Amino acid sequence: MTELPEVIIYTDGACSGNPGPGGWGAVLQYGKHYKELSGGDRHTTNQRMELQAALEALRALKRPCKVRLHSDSAYLVNAFNQNWLDNWQRNGWRTAAKKPVENRELWQALLDVAKRHQVTWIKVKGHADNQWNNRCDELASAAAAEISRKE
Repeated sequence: MTELPEVIIYTDGACSGNPGPGGWGAVLQYGKHYKELSGGDRHTTNQRMELQAALEALRALKRPCKVRLHSDSAYLVNAFNQNWLDNWQRNGWRTAAKKPVENRELWQALLDVAKRHQVTWIKVKGHADNQWNNRCDELASAAAAEISRKE
């Protein structure tokens, strides 16, 4: 069996107002290869943009990979690492407080695309000295600003 390619991904989301115009950014690294992705939405939340960044980064992978996905979103990373998603699904997509899980359609899409890969979810400190997280923040903020200009 061939070894899966190892890809490093950094993601971030940004929002001007919450809700408001938002953007997401991702940096993908595979060996010497480097790719930046970004996009946005005119009416969204920061949480949605954090999820969208991870979703779009994983969707960009052309084949199954071993992925180390870095995010400054505790919401995103903890949902996978602390089994929130398993609990939400077991509870009919309801939280421990019996409320509907927010952003369910994004979570479901993320679960679906993540199944193709071996993903390790890594929490990084936001707005610190991590150049790739900072670059994702720049991409996300620029995408949000571009959408705001079009409004």
